[in-house]
Amino acid sequence: MAAKPNQRDDVSPDELTGLRARAQTWLDDDPDPATRDELRAVLDRLPASAAELADRFAGPLTFGTAGLRGPLRAGPNGMNLAVVTAAAAGLVGWLAGRDAPGPLVIGYDARHGSKQFAQRTARVATGAGRPAVVLPRPLPTPVLAYAVRALGAVAGVMVTASHNPPQDNGYKVYLGAELGGVLGAGAQIVPPVDAEISAAIAAVGPLAAVPLGPPGEVLGDDVVAAYVRDVAALVAPDGARELTIAYTPLHGVGAAVLTSVFARAGFAVPGVVAEQAEPDPDFPTVSFPNPEEPGATDKLLALARSIGADLAIANDPDADRCAVAIPDRVRGWRMLHGDEVGVLLADHLVSRGGSGLFATTIVSSSQLRALCEAGGRPYAETLTGFKWIVRAESGTEPLRYGYEEALGYCVAPELVRDKDGISAALLFAELAATLKARGRTVADRLDELAGTLGVYLTDQLAVRVDDLREIENTMTYIRTKTPTTLLDEPVTSVEDLAPAADVLILRTGSARVVVRPSGTEPKLKAYLEVLESVPDGDVPAARERAAASVRALRTETAAALGIW
Repeated sequence: MAAKPNQRDDVSPDELTGLRARAQTWLDDDPDPATRDELRAVLDRLPASAAELADRFAGPLTFGTAGLRGPLRAGPNGMNLAVVTAAAAGLVGWLAGRDAPGPLVIGYDARHGSKQFAQRTARVATGAGRPAVVLPRPLPTPVLAYAVRALGAVAGVMVTASHNPPQDNGYKVYLGAELGGVLGAGAQIVPPVDAEISAAIAAVGPLAAVPLGPPGEVLGDDVVAAYVRDVAALVAPDGARELTIAYTPLHGVGAAVLTSVFARAGFAVPGVVAEQAEPDPDFPTVSFPNPEEPGATDKLLALARSIGADLAIANDPDADRCAVAIPDRVRGWRMLHGDEVGVLLADHLVSRGGSGLFATTIVSSSQLRALCEAGGRPYAETLTGFKWIVRAESGTEPLRYGYEEALGYCVAPELVRDKDGISAALLFAELAATLKARGRTVADRLDELAGTLGVYLTDQLAVRVDDLREIENTMTYIRTKTPTTLLDEPVTSVEDLAPAADVLILRTGSARVVVRPSGTEPKLKAYLEVLESVPDGDVPAARERAAASVRALRTETAAALGIW
């Protein structure tokens, strides 16, 4: 097993004695024979395995605003049946303390352990007297988020690690209307709820004392059919439909639901990458099951070329994210940046009329703000994460649309108050088909927006670390030695969001840099943006200038972080 960030290189004899005792206590309480055998094997290899044992018992897997996520392995610092049992017991105990009625709805993807963890969560809920309903099979995360609202559930649990590596799994928690309120009905939890549930989990006693009830009600396909019906109804019934689409679920659970949605909406069923069409928890054809990663969409683009597609779409394994590729006259097939997709979807929704708030995050493109200002639309900016986007407020305007640059889009918050890669894919197909019917392309519309609003070019500098202390040190470094110029322009604004968030934002007249630690990986991230005006209408020339500026900004940012 690969070393984890902060894994100890040495363990003293006294520490090892304590670790042995903690491991034995864990073994005595672990309800899963497989992980008991796994942990015994680690103990049998001592002292050679001391560092690994120390990492497994470095602390409990952190329960944050996205719930739990970590490697599948024995011990408190991993995803396993013991950790899930405690998490479920803490959650249902917290719900009971709020005297909130209603069922707990549970969904799961096709990863290793997902169905087992979902079933255990249901039995813990029913053992505590709480009704539990389980989705009928491995399904996308957006279906679970939809079900929380549609079924009037008190809360929801989705067992998934989204686009993490194959050896990981996770546990997301959503709240229903009674506890989540108007803005948080069907949304992921936010502070202080995460800390309260975490405290309830920590207070769970021996797992053998956690009562287990019946398996709960396994739902039929009605809730899936309702999701398909409601999402398909998002597109105009008399709109353009002529479009050839290539698609991949990246070995995840999106294909069946997405193709059903497209067929019901009147689109031709997308061509699906055959080798990636069925769920496979080992993700055999990709090194990392994230459409943002280099090489992950190679098979998709090959299919798109072979069928003469107008559009190529990828979901991540739990289908809450959506990536889009287009044929570009100059560059050939290319993946669109998340900001490009985000602004195009916003532009499409604006063109359809209606009212409501448009929202994005502090690390996403500023072009959405410019689009909203040009169209007189209300706009809001939040911290990173959909838990914040869906709670964005601006006066009395309800949320109409939200997106984040990491391929997350909420095009129908009245249905799914979270990112939804399936509804986003459908709306983008409607956009592309509408343009095609007018003899135009997605690339044409991007150029038109650039000509009107300017070229907003974004990029990201990500540094993966072996020791999380490196991130802390780097954030301290840039806070104490903040650059005064970037791209030969004075830094006109330095905004430090600490202690509320470990984020530093630097702005010049034409550039922005946002520096923050990743919330899900051992990475430090710098989000770069430049704005290049197009006074002469020559968009290609402006793009070239913007690209050169981004390259220079990348070099300057790396130097400012002290990493080059």
